[in-house]
Amino acid sequence: MNQYSRWKNISILLIVFLSVIYALPNFFGESPAVQIMSLKSGEKIDPIVISQAENLLNENNISISSAILTEGYLKFKLENNEDQLTAKGLLEEKLGPNFIIALNLLPNSPKWLESIGGQPMYLGLDLRGGVHFLMQVDLSNIQAKESTGKINEIRSTLRENKIRYDQIDVESGSILIQFSDEKDLKKAKALLTQTDSDFEFSKRINLGNTGNTSKIKELEKDNKFILTVESSAANKEEMTKFAIKQNLETLNNRINELGVAEPVIQQQGDNRIVVQLPGVQDTAKAKEIIGRTALLEMRLVDDEASPSIIDEAIAGKIPLGRELFYDRNNNPLLLKKEVILTGENINNAGPGVDNQTGQSIVSLTLDGKGANVFKKITRENIGKRIAILLIEKELTEIITAPVIKSEIGGGRVQITGMKNAQEATDVSLLLRAGSLAAPMEIIEERTVGPSMGKENIQRGVQSTLWGFIAVILLISFYYMLFGLFSSVALSINLVLLIALLSTIQATLTLPGLAAMALTVGMAIDSNVLINERIRDEIRNGNTPQASIHLGYQKAWGTILDSNITTLIAGLALFMFGTGPIKGFAVVHVLGILTSMFSAILVSRALVNLYYGAKRKIDKLNIGEIYKVNN
Repeated sequence: MNQYSRWKNISILLIVFLSVIYALPNFFGESPAVQIMSLKSGEKIDPIVISQAENLLNENNISISSAILTEGYLKFKLENNEDQLTAKGLLEEKLGPNFIIALNLLPNSPKWLESIGGQPMYLGLDLRGGVHFLMQVDLSNIQAKESTGKINEIRSTLRENKIRYDQIDVESGSILIQFSDEKDLKKAKALLTQTDSDFEFSKRINLGNTGNTSKIKELEKDNKFILTVESSAANKEEMTKFAIKQNLETLNNRINELGVAEPVIQQQGDNRIVVQLPGVQDTAKAKEIIGRTALLEMRLVDDEASPSIIDEAIAGKIPLGRELFYDRNNNPLLLKKEVILTGENINNAGPGVDNQTGQSIVSLTLDGKGANVFKKITRENIGKRIAILLIEKELTEIITAPVIKSEIGGGRVQITGMKNAQEATDVSLLLRAGSLAAPMEIIEERTVGPSMGKENIQRGVQSTLWGFIAVILLISFYYMLFGLFSSVALSINLVLLIALLSTIQATLTLPGLAAMALTVGMAIDSNVLINERIRDEIRNGNTPQASIHLGYQKAWGTILDSNITTLIAGLALFMFGTGPIKGFAVVHVLGILTSMFSAILVSRALVNLYYGAKRKIDKLNIGEIYKVNN
């Protein structure tokens, strides 16, 4: 009656054994390390470089615990943080700009554990240290970008319907369509209103809300009729949501390129994004990559503009449909406002070297749409120049403006004009990760040092440990031998929880440690219910063996009900919570599942092992002595 079958005992023993194995990596700690990676994406580290790096560190008395070569990364595990910083400086000087040297932390788990997939839990920013960014998204240029993209569509529509217009321009986010005849304006307004509901069309202009009022007044003075095209309120709201969403996805991609484990990237308010990067030590590099906007645009150069027109543009009188920018040699160029391609049309980007000039370049692979557009543009504009602009925050720079010598198909494009190999690598990373829909600026930066994280871990572990000891002492004193069985089950519950968190590579934060301490207190409730139910059955006159059987059987329903309600609350926290709340919910939910397993199956197996084989029991050591009269 109180004996498990052999397969059930073996299953429980196997689960406990595997839990101990996969919980072990968390107790070996981490060691500082330096990481070497080639500038060229996907290029493997040459054995000669490995040998040079090892010899350099040995010559400078820097002890190498182990060297790990995986996926194009060479990692040296070192003894202390001082050696880590020294090694980084030495390697940067020795290997030069063709390699990236970064700081890292590596687990000290034995190789046999790593070979079976044993990995420690990820630690959150508050436990491991790292960097916290609060970023402000600039939404002011979204409408202007949307309007610029709408111009070609409007031109095609008007031409197809043979409606004459003089000029189309974008001012302060609004599209201005100029007509010489008011009848043409009315026809265009009626036609465009029917074809597009995302924009609003009006004849009259509110001069107080327009940025460049002098230009509009000048047009009106010349008897020009102007139709304004502006995004509707619903479309503006949709564009804002899309921009935030695209920025979140782009940040995710960029951080994945940095190799950060379990980052936190989430929206805060209407126009802010929080980024937390646990374990990142090279915060300057992370800030540079994440904070840069790196929007890429391709536009045609207005080669027909005379030197006098360019001089007037420099003085502030820029022709309609044109914009003035400077290249890297500070030469002014007039560009057409129409954007041919953007970073959104890029499938892949990588650094390289021009075989003819030896200069650093960025090789681009365009998507299907981008390849077709670029092929058509180069075919129709042979002999003209095409400018490639890199837009970072408020700085827009022409990095190159080559002459189109022939039609370029296949979707492969090279960007020359890179200052050095490092810039080519950084630009490639940013373009490969995707372009931002709107520029962002870091308005708050906080760095949590590893020492503070270590102190938080110690406090969290101590609180869990003291709570665990207090529960064990109380339960053992009150329920005697059955209390010891419950204590063993509670210990196994903690091991199970740690193993699960390690296996799924969950991120443990301070709220997660709090949930772990709470799990210790809640997990014992199931054992209390079982033990009290066994007492009640003995008081009702049942034999000790029957009392054990009925105690576990009748307590099961109550345990299930109470844990399901708590599980629902934990799942709700996980689904609707963010950041620390989600971390708390993960540990809380997993703790409920492991506590049910340990309280019902593990404790029952221990009771069965001790009492199950005994045919005659005079008393149960459950805090009170119950005698059975034969």
